[in-house]
Amino acid sequence: MIFGKAALIPVAAATIMLSGCGSNALIRARLEAPPATDAILVNQAGYLPDATKVALLRADAEIFELIDVSTGRNVYGAEPGEPMYWELSGDTVRTADFSAFSEPGTYRICLAGTDVCSAPFHIGDDVYNDLVRGAMRSYYLNRSGIEITGELGGKWARPAGHPDTAVIIHASAASAGRPAGTVISSPGGWYDAGDYNKYIVNSSITNYTLLLFYKMFPDYCRGLELNIPESGNNIPDLVDELLWNLRWYLTMQDPSDGGVYHKLTNLQFGGFIMPHEATDPRYVVMKSTAATLDFAAVTAMAHRVFANDRSEELRALASICLEASDKAMKWASAHPDVIYRQPDDVSTGAYGDGNLSDELFWAQAETALAHVKVPGPGFLEGIRAVTPTWNQSETLGLISLALSEDESFAQVREAAASLLISYADELAGKSEKCPYRISLDRFEWGSTSDVANQAMIKLVAMKLTGSDRYLPSVQADLDWLLGTNPTGYCFVTGFGTLSPLHIHHRPSGADGVTEPVPGFLVGGPNTVVLNDCQPPVERSAYPAKSYSDAECSYSTNEIAINWNAPLVFLLGAMDNLRH
Repeated sequence: MIFGKAALIPVAAATIMLSGCGSNALIRARLEAPPATDAILVNQAGYLPDATKVALLRADAEIFELIDVSTGRNVYGAEPGEPMYWELSGDTVRTADFSAFSEPGTYRICLAGTDVCSAPFHIGDDVYNDLVRGAMRSYYLNRSGIEITGELGGKWARPAGHPDTAVIIHASAASAGRPAGTVISSPGGWYDAGDYNKYIVNSSITNYTLLLFYKMFPDYCRGLELNIPESGNNIPDLVDELLWNLRWYLTMQDPSDGGVYHKLTNLQFGGFIMPHEATDPRYVVMKSTAATLDFAAVTAMAHRVFANDRSEELRALASICLEASDKAMKWASAHPDVIYRQPDDVSTGAYGDGNLSDELFWAQAETALAHVKVPGPGFLEGIRAVTPTWNQSETLGLISLALSEDESFAQVREAAASLLISYADELAGKSEKCPYRISLDRFEWGSTSDVANQAMIKLVAMKLTGSDRYLPSVQADLDWLLGTNPTGYCFVTGFGTLSPLHIHHRPSGADGVTEPVPGFLVGGPNTVVLNDCQPPVERSAYPAKSYSDAECSYSTNEIAINWNAPLVFLLGAMDNLRH
């Protein structure tokens, strides 16, 4: 085990120790469910029976106990680990390792001889089943251009908004075949984040991550039922949901030259109103090299994933995707440095990126795999594995190369795998030294997605090495997201005992429903922007606690499609372990 074994205390001995402190009264007190304390942090969803199971104590205790919620009785006891201080949180914590206990049920961690207890959690084979479905169904609930019915959306039903069948070519996007003011159709897709716009570069990493999830776990994905309009059409629900975005994505390419528009957007961010109430004109804005290279990469990968699918519809789509990829690469080759610049009359998300070397590498890797053209010997020179983000995408190309099954790619595959494994080792090593057991050492935009993406890297390394040595570190990443973090929040809306209620998300803020749309991963602690809310909303000075559950806190409490994708990957991979 990565985090070391706690000293185990037999349950009988722990019970004896409590007998002189009025154990019967204590049992009664625990059965009355005392309020959870933030002195004990747990994964609020729970743990698989055979998983590494660690809670964190922010209080002194000689013994921690695992209490069966149904009986109030102690079923396991142990000494916590040594206290460790983390300067990024200002906390001193001790590990409470109960990995040796595997009996399914509902439990709390309590400090021996007290009624100081954690939130309840489950141990069982199905603890992540609803979570992965919820995280993936958030995409359906965030669709553009479709009514969310009461039958499928429950209390989050809403009328259709943004059909995007009459989108205007912005002056910055004009071409000979499509002059400014031309009206085109670009329906479908997901709203990018808390706003109602759609952005190619952010859709790209999202599409890739979900395609990778399907490619690595096809049988699991085929069994994932999401209860969406397309359910039962003989295509996996996850793929159907992905197609809602991918088909929109394809409309963003100018058919006359292959260039790809950077975004589809209103000219300015709208207010917190429902989609059908947001009727300002919509535009496609500027072609960019970044968007076009990302598009080329994703469509090439989609071709590989669907080319031999059992579905005739998906095989036909694979051919369309490859043709689109080739056109995009041709445009990008002719326009290698068209950096997105925000037009004066546009103020929505820029997703600007001045360094295109990572996008170029990713696109070249994916198109090489799609066409089975092995890159030259210096292809990986200067490339390193990093935590993937929308503007740092070279690792996505490395993953695809490392997972290639074509023997003609053996040499480049081994080199790519070596880079990924080295990075996974580095991440796992960092988590061993961190009191909160994660690899992250800075908190920027979407820090929660950084944690999820690092877990994804380690899961890929598990696949490449055939070793489960990364699994405790992956579990720790998941624990962080689901409550074992300095804020005490489960960062996924609608799940856990303490989750965000006031997210920066227009439908959630305007629909009149108390609870936000469920299944979204909020951005989490962020030290880049500290003043997005006016007083009296204040954030902690400690980076790992710099989070606010407030609608105004777009830097910490917004949602985004690219943040949810690695969450789906992580939850699905862990849920797959039970099969």
